Amino acid sequence: MIAQDLKSALQTVCSELSERDSLDWPAYNCPIDGLIGVLKTLRDEHSFDMLVDATAIDNGEEASPRFTVVYHLFSTVNHGYVRVASDCADDVNPVAPTATGLWLGANWHERECFDLMGVRYEGHPDLRRILMWDEYPHHPLRKDFPLAGFDGEMWDEQIAEETGTKVKPAPM
Repeated sequence: MIAQDLKSALQTVCSELSERDSLDWPAYNCPIDGLIGVLKTLRDEHSFDMLVDATAIDNGEEASPRFTVVYHLFSTVNHGYVRVASDCADDVNPVAPTATGLWLGANWHERECFDLMGVRYEGHPDLRRILMWDEYPHHPLRKDFPLAGFDGEMWDEQIAEETGTKVKPAPM
């Protein structure tokens, strides 16, 4: 199926769906409230049966919308990819619906995105940090996170006591 036919088919599910600039595979912008319907249609009616990646883009503090969630899908039947992006409505506390009901593998992708970008996935069965420790107050892949990190107290008192050091930012 060519990109224009796929777009027309998806617009029956979400009329506001539009094409997204892409140099490789078809890509679409979808309003956040239509995201799950579009993803389900791609899986069930167009054979995009593999979730390759779920991630987010931080467009910068000055941008609105600031955060965009992106799903990369692959069809093991037709050997093609498609990308679907949705802007989060809230620039301070971004929220998106979970795709774990469609692909179980979305669990880990969305947890990583929550941990590193701060996007909360509504309805996610186990939304907790996957790389950073639970008490860590920041999201390291956001554009406002300093490249060298933050100078601060060691998060583990035992390590701080044994080493006698604080957390030191990386030399830049």
